Amino acid sequence: MIKIVCDSISDLPQEILEKYNVDIVPLTVIFNDKEYLAGENLTTKDFYKMLRESDSMPKTSQATYVQFKSVFEKYDENTQIIYISGSSIASGTYQSAMLAKNDGHDNVSIFDTVNLSIGSALFVIKACEMVEMGYSVNDILSNLEKHKNEVEVAFSVDTLEYLKMGGRISSTKAALGNLLSIKPILEVKDGLVSQKSQVRGKKQIYSTLAKTIVNRFGKDLKDKTIILGCGDNEDDLGVMKEALEKEGEVKNIYFVNIGCVICSHSGPGVMGISCM
Repeated sequence: MIKIVCDSISDLPQEILEKYNVDIVPLTVIFNDKEYLAGENLTTKDFYKMLRESDSMPKTSQATYVQFKSVFEKYDENTQIIYISGSSIASGTYQSAMLAKNDGHDNVSIFDTVNLSIGSALFVIKACEMVEMGYSVNDILSNLEKHKNEVEVAFSVDTLEYLKMGGRISSTKAALGNLLSIKPILEVKDGLVSQKSQVRGKKQIYSTLAKTIVNRFGKDLKDKTIILGCGDNEDDLGVMKEALEKEGEVKNIYFVNIGCVICSHSGPGVMGISCM
């Protein structure tokens, strides 16, 4: 038996969670001096509301050795565990898992996606599908490794206020950007978020994100897995889907609410797309 485990840096579609019974090791979110486990005692819906009502940004803390040890010990040695990690460059969570694995868990394999959110989620989905098809652990890991350079992740935010509050851009830049309705187009590159470009006005976000995927993979996306993710701006998902369908031919689209870990940095009004 092979068991897939991931962490809450990966934002998985609900139907994947339910279909494949994936275990998620939660990171900690620290908000107004209170600690929460992302997705466990803090739902995304409650978290978005807290973000909207607060004038400060939360912080996140890596999942711990003890958390991983507890998950790994749930399964006997006949179960092969593949833990698929969010970027080791962005979080120490990967290192916590390595410590737990090296403490007597030879049945655990660890794969670093060097990606985030709906980008990491693509690797989890791929792994689940391969388990279902009867692939071995080694085949799954080597297959995932080959896909590392075949993932595109792009997203944007509806306001620069949260990036300002989190100290990622200056107050001057945020004020000017909001005044001119400038929206950054961000990407995940080498395990971290960086700015790819920028557009004027919210309407430009959708077509730009869609074109990012089409420019990389071509118009025929029917055999590709695509995830569209948002925060509390769920009405924007339909607009994003239309923009994507206008640019290319799609078939396998998942929708997901981007979780507490990522929105702790972006704010709740986020829109993203990922494709493998």
